[in-house]
Amino acid sequence: MSFDDNEVYHCVPYNIAFHNVLPVLLSSLCSIRSNSYSVKMSGDQSNTGEDHCIPEDNSLVFTLVPPYILVISVLGIIFNVFVLMVFCLHKKACTVAEIYLSNLAGADLALVCCLPFWAEYTRKGFDWPFSESLCKVTSAVIYMNAFCSIYFLVMVSIDRYVALVHPLSHERMRRPLYAKLGCLFVWGLGLVFALPIFIYRKLEFNSQSNLTHCSLDLPQNQYLASEVTTITFSFIVPVIIILFCTVKIIQTLRKRLMEVLNIQKTDQKATTLILAVLLAFLICWVPFHVTKILDMLQNTGILKCHITLTIVQQISTYFAFFNSVLNPILYVLVGKTFQKQAKELFMWLFMRGKHSDTSVLLERAVIETKP
Repeated sequence: MSFDDNEVYHCVPYNIAFHNVLPVLLSSLCSIRSNSYSVKMSGDQSNTGEDHCIPEDNSLVFTLVPPYILVISVLGIIFNVFVLMVFCLHKKACTVAEIYLSNLAGADLALVCCLPFWAEYTRKGFDWPFSESLCKVTSAVIYMNAFCSIYFLVMVSIDRYVALVHPLSHERMRRPLYAKLGCLFVWGLGLVFALPIFIYRKLEFNSQSNLTHCSLDLPQNQYLASEVTTITFSFIVPVIIILFCTVKIIQTLRKRLMEVLNIQKTDQKATTLILAVLLAFLICWVPFHVTKILDMLQNTGILKCHITLTIVQQISTYFAFFNSVLNPILYVLVGKTFQKQAKELFMWLFMRGKHSDTSVLLERAVIETKP
């Protein structure tokens, strides 16, 4: 598909630089039609009165963003694989909270595995060098796992809420089977929400700039519906639930401390870790979603385009990616139980390797002693 000179698109080059780096967490991409903006391409610029919103030089984006995304990808893969090894290879069965956190690590791992494709896309000046299938799959996977990550945090915050605020229903509601079914439901919901991304993603060739963009091709009315749905279910609803549970958890912990009541050490340790992870999520993702709301208001003409918002969008987008690396770091620094499990896993692997080496030496000795 190529750009038609008679069609006007709701996109400018710097917005391409922003939206295509985080292709699916933002739906307002370069193939959305609008009558209020014009395309600014290299060598051909239309004066729309919004030039103050468009930086002239995108070289910093092309130079700094790809290495940053690659570093996030490598660290995210290493750290999240380590977390999954600790949770899955540990001798004891996972607790309810650990089931949610291991699924969170799996979602983060899938997300960072797709980022190198977009790093290369950015490095080439937003000229997609891969197939349309990869354009669709990587976009859908990023969206699906970003969505699932948020709802795994919702599940784990609800789990802590039930364990501390309603301990009488602790045993009845907090069962590993229910946790696994809840995770399965979240994965299925993420897949459903990612289907439109997979269907409407396509490659579009721009004859003026000679670039091929991996863009989301939606009409204006569907774009608005998609934006409102995404903001509602990927931000407003989960944040309200997380904040409600967090406030109730903190109130209960303070009340118990004031009344000098016993809090089980395992519950206290798990709650500290969960609160740290929730805080990291809010710090990393709230700025992104706030700028996304402002971007939607800007695209609908309610707010005027401004360069400050464009720059803040860039920063908040790349900062949101860092959350996939930060979570495993928090497990190691804050999670006392996780630290213990990691040490036990390393000891088991060390002893297994040592036993394997001893067995090999014994076999060699037996072979050498035979006539």
